[in-house]
Amino acid sequence: MLSSCAGNNIDYYKGTTPQADIREYFNGPVKAWGIVQDWRGRVVRRFDVDMVGTWDGDVGTLIENFNYYDGKTQQRVWTITKQPDGSYTGTASDIIDKASGVAEGSAVRWNYVMDLPVGDKVYRIRFDDWMWVMNDGVLINRSYLKKFGVTVSELTIFMQKQAQ
Repeated sequence: MLSSCAGNNIDYYKGTTPQADIREYFNGPVKAWGIVQDWRGRVVRRFDVDMVGTWDGDVGTLIENFNYYDGKTQQRVWTITKQPDGSYTGTASDIIDKASGVAEGSAVRWNYVMDLPVGDKVYRIRFDDWMWVMNDGVLINRSYLKKFGVTVSELTIFMQKQAQ
């Protein structure tokens, strides 16, 4: 399923550089800035994220501390495992079942389902994350949030690896 989406296939990025290495990029501190856009393209939420990743062999912990511009905060702690075939799985307390991901060339595709609170309602949303490693320790993350296969919102995050 990860590589079969029409219009964007992870194999397209084979041979592109800089190489996406999840263990390398998410090892140590990372600073990020993001926006959420509704289906009309309007920015409905802005946030900053401070992340710190650590790895013990093929198992990593990524702590994400979100600071939303409306004053709310949130923490997500991922446990990410590199599988023998080179793919990745991940778990976090607010993720349904497991996330799954693959890297190829400069790109990473990460998929998961989350119960997302919006106002006083909760929606079960599928996240289709695409990440591209850029020069200078920058990573761009573009997420398509889908309900019944329809993109209902988009998330854009710019990350920059920090010196340790």
